[in-house]
Amino acid sequence: MITEEKQISIAIVEDFKLTRVGLRCALNSNPDLEVVAECEDAIDGIEQIKKLSPDVVLMDLGLPTMNGIEAMVKIREFSNSVKIIALTSHDREEEVLAALSSGANAYCLKDIDPSKLADVIRDVYNGVCWIDSVVANLALKAIPKSENISFLGGKVSDQTKIPLTEREFEVLKHLVEGKSNTEIAKELIVSVHTAKAHVCSILQKMCVNDRVQAAVKAVKEGMV
Repeated sequence: MITEEKQISIAIVEDFKLTRVGLRCALNSNPDLEVVAECEDAIDGIEQIKKLSPDVVLMDLGLPTMNGIEAMVKIREFSNSVKIIALTSHDREEEVLAALSSGANAYCLKDIDPSKLADVIRDVYNGVCWIDSVVANLALKAIPKSENISFLGGKVSDQTKIPLTEREFEVLKHLVEGKSNTEIAKELIVSVHTAKAHVCSILQKMCVNDRVQAAVKAVKEGMV
C-alpha cells in the first residue's frame, strides 16, 4: 500500500500582505509543504499557532504592537515542539542580537531564495538548527571580539582555545554559512554520515547544544 508523505504545515506571521502572499505561493508550490495560516500580527499569530499547532512558523521580527522576538518568547511558553524560523532584515543589528536568544530554530534573511527557504523548513522540521551567514556576520560586527581568540593559531589562551581539528574548522565555517549536513558533505567530498559526525564532535567540543549556538559562539569568539 502506497502512503502519501506527510506535508509540513506552516504558519506565516508577517505584517506585509504582499510578502505573505509571495511566501504562501512559493511554499505551496512544494508538494510536501502546506501553509495553513497567514497572520498579519503577533497576537493573531499566537492564537492561530495555539489553535492549529503547525509544524513550522515563519516569524517576521519587525511586527507592529508586539514584535516577533516577544512573540517567540510567548510561543515557547506553551510549545517547545513547534519549529520557529525567524525572518530578519539586513540592517537591524540590535534585532539580530536579541533574536539569537529568543528560542528560534533558524534565522533567515527575508531575501532568501524561495527554494533555499523550502530546504531550511525541511531541515528545521527534521531537527536541524540553521543560521544565515549574514545574520552571523551582523552579530560579529556588533559583538567585540576577544583579543585572546584567533582562528587556527595566533594569540589563543589555554582557557579559551577550543581543540578543533583543521577539518572540524572547515566544517564549522560551512556551518556558520548555514549549510546543511548534505551541503557540507558535498563541499568536502565526504559522506553525509561523516559530515554529521564532524558536526556532533564540534558541538561537543564547543560545549553547545545545537548548530545555532555553535555558529553564534564561533562568530562571537572570532573563530571564523
